[in-house]
Amino acid sequence: MKEIVFQNDKYHMNWLRADFEYGKVRCPSVLKSAVTNRFDGDFIFTEITLTNTGRKPYFSHTGDIGIAFPLQDTYADSGTCLTRRCHTHIFCGGNVSYLMALRMGGTAPHLGMVLTEGSLSDYSIERDTGHMSNDRGCFWLHPSPLEFDAGETKKICWTIFPHQGKDDFLQQLKKFPTYIQIEAQRYVLFQGETEELKITPCFKTEFITVDGIKLQPVNGRYVVQFPADTYGEKRFDICAGEVHTWCKVFVQKRPAELIALRCRFIAQHQQYHGLIAPLEGAYLGFDNEDGTFVYTPENDYNGGRERVGMGMLVAKYLQCNPSVQPDLLEKSLLCYVAYVERELVDVDTGTVCNDIGMDDSFKRLYNLPWFAAFFCEVYRFTKNPDFLQYACRIIERFYEAGGIDFYPIELPVVLLTRSLLSAGMDGEALAMKELFIRHADRISERGLDYPSSEVNYEQSIVAPAADVLFKVFLITGADEYLQAGRQQLAVLDLFNGFQPDYHLYETAVRHWDGHWFGKRRLYGDTFPHYWSALTGNVFELYAEITGEASYFKRAEDSRRGVLPLFFPDGTASCAYVFPFSVNGIRASFYDPYANDQDWGLYFYLRAMMQHAALK
Repeated sequence: MKEIVFQNDKYHMNWLRADFEYGKVRCPSVLKSAVTNRFDGDFIFTEITLTNTGRKPYFSHTGDIGIAFPLQDTYADSGTCLTRRCHTHIFCGGNVSYLMALRMGGTAPHLGMVLTEGSLSDYSIERDTGHMSNDRGCFWLHPSPLEFDAGETKKICWTIFPHQGKDDFLQQLKKFPTYIQIEAQRYVLFQGETEELKITPCFKTEFITVDGIKLQPVNGRYVVQFPADTYGEKRFDICAGEVHTWCKVFVQKRPAELIALRCRFIAQHQQYHGLIAPLEGAYLGFDNEDGTFVYTPENDYNGGRERVGMGMLVAKYLQCNPSVQPDLLEKSLLCYVAYVERELVDVDTGTVCNDIGMDDSFKRLYNLPWFAAFFCEVYRFTKNPDFLQYACRIIERFYEAGGIDFYPIELPVVLLTRSLLSAGMDGEALAMKELFIRHADRISERGLDYPSSEVNYEQSIVAPAADVLFKVFLITGADEYLQAGRQQLAVLDLFNGFQPDYHLYETAVRHWDGHWFGKRRLYGDTFPHYWSALTGNVFELYAEITGEASYFKRAEDSRRGVLPLFFPDGTASCAYVFPFSVNGIRASFYDPYANDQDWGLYFYLRAMMQHAALK
């Protein structure tokens, strides 16, 4: 089968990519496979049979058998992506397994798949690394471990169907006889909270068991409550008759303790004080395996760029906890500020350099808004208005360098404007506001015609578009920016899934960060990666503007989703590479490098402080 094209699709999108064979089976030579497809309008029924041809039993393990499901989850130009490419959300949950593919522009029909016989326990990725970040690759679905008697045949079956979007996909899942709906109150919890898990089989069953404990239904639904007291992953094994599935949640330290531990670790272990004079005071990446600093002139491992996220976190923490270890953290922050002014930022001109030694040989617009935001946060701690002047000069330089056509991550529209007004710098606030409005006008004018950036098309292009528009609405009150932001929000939402697994729930699809920022340099789905929380930040802005409670919850879920990247000893990881394997290399690991993930903790602390101020 080479094509899946749904009727009434005005774009005539072929959901299958051409470089992999749909349904192809890879398995040990002792197993013989066969694939058949049956069609009924837009519904496709796929059956894979696996037969043990040996004379003795054969036991398989996860990863021994792979079944290709090659979808158009690739990034071309935005026009192609929005009409003929898809985001793929996968849940390999035993007998309850499914795949929800959403056209990137949101226009239905979309593609759904649900397992109807057999069990899937994981998936792997195979990708051409020559396409770098722009191709997620082919999905290889792995059946759960199987026990074959000699000559025995087993089946894996699924149904492909069109759907209208997330809500319709869920409703259609409920029509299948092996589906169990699982809803957790939170997928990342803090110690001391109580989890409530709601389980609804979509078929008749006398009872279910959760972790072997028999439960009785209440109005057709089973409810499990447990105290989130022990740090780490918690898997609930759920059985209803012959149907087995699971749900995974994560218990994290309470945020105040987690943030304090992380800030202390940064100051004690990730700030350089050594023999290399230019790096004195720098916040650097950290190798958790070797216990050493990470620095190379290579962009994503150097002494500038995203590493400023550590400075943002420490500056923010000192604003709400100025008396907590002031000798350590305040000294650390001011030492880092001195490093930034000496090695990275010309505060007289607003030039932000890519690395130490005022090295501006690599031009990168992302860097400028980050350091402008950093100086705003330092101002909020020190109350020294000079830092706001530095931020203004950086923003002016950003727009002089073509920033109006760029989609920046964390442009400090509200942060800088409100900080200037609080400092009595009304003229500067007006000048910055005018620049931000021009930028929002340009984004609004382009609509969904996104420019390519370091990746052709990605969540961290769409999220900044919505972010800038909603923030400019907040400083102007002009409805046109709210409406333009809603258009961006609808497209941004499609990157996020809702699978009952803390790695995946409200986590944006990203699939290259482990290669660019990690020690293992492995491409593959990063669930989570800290920039996933950019979507939660947009949800928060929208909720703040409209009062829609569902978006407050989604914002919290999104931001919590990146917190498993932080560990109880203060260490951290830049990404969790989620698939079972990538190009044959075993994955499912936290990368050993701590490298830039502190943006995610900064976002969480910022939201905590905002909510406290509103109470």
